[in-house]
Formats: sequence, structure tokens, C-alpha cells
Amino acid sequence: MILSHLYVAETKNNGRGIFTSQNIDANEIVEVAPVIVMSKSDRLLLDKTLLHDYIFEWEDGNQSCAMALGMVPIYNHSYNSNCDYDMDYDAQTIIIKTVKPIQVGQELCINYNGECDDEKPLWFNAT
Repeated sequence: MILSHLYVAETKNNGRGIFTSQNIDANEIVEVAPVIVMSKSDRLLLDKTLLHDYIFEWEDGNQSCAMALGMVPIYNHSYNSNCDYDMDYDAQTIIIKTVKPIQVGQELCINYNGECDDEKPLWFNAT
């Protein structure tokens, strides 16, 4: 499930991102995406590829990983994100939900740390 008014477009600084053509209220589910769960040995191979930047650690603490389908791989990171994500391990899905109201034309972002206000430096901007 993906809201029909979400679309992919170029951002100013981060390549492609997810945007909306309609206002979205806070606490609204905007996407439920299936995932492909992969083993530790698969993860070791993926870590050597560009896909490393698009996988999520899965339920067993860095032993396995998941590749989300749908638009999830295109959501950009923000330490001040307007969306959050939850993992449903039983259903093997990732749910994207707004945490703030989002205006027409605004980019939807998630915090790659997993919590909206977690400002721990990420692998691509750690000093």
C-alpha cells in the first residue's frame, strides 16, 4: 500500500526523494512495503555493494537484513524527519508513518537511525 499522491522527484542535494501532491496529516500511514529478508551470509555479500546503503537490519541484531520494496529505498534521511518507520517482523513489512503534518510539494524523510530525533552520526556523514 502506497498513498496515490506520493511521487518520486529530484531533490536539491540528495538525488531522488519522495514527495506529496496533497497535504498529509500527522500520524497517517503513507506506505506499507513488503521486504525480502536475507541471511547473514547474504548480508556480508550485500555489504560489498551499493545495496548496503539501502538495506535494513532485521530482527536478530545484525545477523540478517531486509531489502524493502516499494518506495522505501528512496526516502531520504533527515535528523529532523517528518516520517518514522516501524518493522512488522511477522508480516515482513516496513510501515512508513508521518509524525508531523506534511504540505503539498514537501519531501517525506525518515531518520535512518530508526528514531525521529536520534542525531547519532550515520555511516555516510560520521567524522
